Amino acid sequence: MSDGISDGAADVVGVLTERIEARFGMGMDQLKDAVGAKPTANPDATEVVKWHGLLVQAQSVLDRAEDDLLAALESQPSEVDDPTMGLAHRVNEAVTVRDGRAIVVRWLLDPDAPGKKGFSAERLARLRSRSGPAVQTTAPRRPAEAPPPASASAGQVGRLTR
Repeated sequence: MSDGISDGAADVVGVLTERIEARFGMGMDQLKDAVGAKPTANPDATEVVKWHGLLVQAQSVLDRAEDDLLAALESQPSEVDDPTMGLAHRVNEAVTVRDGRAIVVRWLLDPDAPGKKGFSAERLARLRSRSGPAVQTTAPRRPAEAPPPASASAGQVGRLTR
């Protein structure tokens, strides 16, 4: 890891970056600027830029986790302790996140990917075209608490108000 990115990791981010640049005919910086200027002009480009950013962020987290694990392993005697195992788990989790985001980017770039044609594609297009949130974003109003019935005993009132 001479430059902070392992060879395999550089391949994941680098290959996908090259595919994005080829697909949209411009470098990532240009594409980010274009999407930033007009995010609704090309929904596909907007999604790809978003997920590429998440991929790069996940790769950065993975790089730090690998560096921390490597430093811990270099300072250890032959037996690995619990904190170092925790670092190893952190690396595994970071790889999973990075790989998941890479899968999304690959899916976004593949026009023949499952779900992009036919009924599934129509549903996806409808979801993308919604102007408002898909779910309620404010807390629902709570009804005022009703007093216990007049015929309730003291024990029942205690249970009702708990």
